[in-house]
Amino acid sequence: MTGQADRFRALPRRLRALPLRSRLAMLVATAVAVAVAAVAVACWVTTRERLTEQLDTTLSQIKPNDTVTRLLTTSCTSGLPSDLQVVTGPYTIQLVPAAGDRPCTLPGKSAIPIQEDDRAVALGQRKDATHTTESENGTAMRVYTSPAGPDLAISVAVSMKQVTDPLTQLAWVLLIVSGIGVVGAGAAGLWVARAGLRPVDELTEAVEHVARTEDLTVRIPADGEDEIARLSRSFNSMAAALATSRDRQAQLIADAGHELRTPLTSLRTNVELLARSDDTGRVIPPEDRKELMASVKAQMTELAALIGDLQELARPDAAQPGPLQVVGLHDIARTALRRARLRGPELTIDADLAPWYVRAEPAALERAIVNVLDNAVKFSPPHGAVDVRLHRGVLTVRDRGPGIPAEELPHVFERFWRSPSARQLPGSGLGLSIVARTVHQAGGEITLGAPAEGTGTVASLRLPGAPVPPPEL
Repeated sequence: MTGQADRFRALPRRLRALPLRSRLAMLVATAVAVAVAAVAVACWVTTRERLTEQLDTTLSQIKPNDTVTRLLTTSCTSGLPSDLQVVTGPYTIQLVPAAGDRPCTLPGKSAIPIQEDDRAVALGQRKDATHTTESENGTAMRVYTSPAGPDLAISVAVSMKQVTDPLTQLAWVLLIVSGIGVVGAGAAGLWVARAGLRPVDELTEAVEHVARTEDLTVRIPADGEDEIARLSRSFNSMAAALATSRDRQAQLIADAGHELRTPLTSLRTNVELLARSDDTGRVIPPEDRKELMASVKAQMTELAALIGDLQELARPDAAQPGPLQVVGLHDIARTALRRARLRGPELTIDADLAPWYVRAEPAALERAIVNVLDNAVKFSPPHGAVDVRLHRGVLTVRDRGPGIPAEELPHVFERFWRSPSARQLPGSGLGLSIVARTVHQAGGEITLGAPAEGTGTVASLRLPGAPVPPPEL
């Protein structure tokens, strides 16, 4: 018993091990088999009931004539010769006395045992009775009993073969037709599964091809609006996104290598000059040595800033914002202004910051505002002025520098892009890219453009928020 239970529990695992199309074919065949079996059983039961009803109607309509009744009465009283033949066709007719255990049956017919329903009819307790029983020779008989006089009833019976033989034939027909239907359903299910899963096979082949060759240019035809077409379009979108991501990664590495090469080359040249001076004993003039050391320090600072920006872009959570908090944009701007004033002490930085509360990542937002202010300080002329305004969620930073040509504005937020006029200034070309990403993650937008009057550039950061903090603060 335990072994059978184990085999039963192992059956689902074996089914899961089959190919999907085989499981679908088996599912279709099983569903059809259950439906056909239910219909066949219902048809067989309905036919049996109808045949039995017709047989009962026929038996109830048979009325034995006076001769047969008289012979039966004589048989009950004095008996009849055993060689007497009375033609009653396939029917067995017998008298059922109210008292006694044996009926009076015509010669040549096997007696049918008296049932309680028959005796109740003979006693006048029932109008009639119909039942199925076996005669003394073991034949299944259908019996209809009706009153025949005082304390007598007469039973008319016929073999149940009139019902069982057609039912047997019907059962064989249903079995054969059901078998053909189940086999056909299994074959049709297998064909449908193969046809329906052909796009899945193509998708599988495409995935295996991508995994084997890393070729992300593979696309699957997606026709229609069904689930398979949606899956194919999703795969194509994923492959395109992966290809774009890989291209951007390759471009980032190439751009980073290009940006790192310039300060590294300059740094290497300066270090080699200092090392050659120490090796040859030729003293570099103090002013020249001081300039070399300042250049080395500036290049190391530029390298550190570039590496920091690359780490910011490459960190795993760069694409997703950190924990968002409700912070005062005006407070963060004041902190960034203090840092900007330290970097440009000779500049005049005029600030007017109205309260504005936003939901953002505080550290990332502060870094973004610092980058914008650093650009304004870097491009401002000596003893110039920088205006910082925050009004209803719009933070504007204006410098009086050379400005950005209109044809270069579409590129200012691209990674490693630097204006030709700014290539001699320190920077990595990643600052505004980081600013744009941070602002977009906070649900805002940033734009750069020329001021309405005068020279310079105006950076505008628009962030959704409110002039007062929410109640939980």
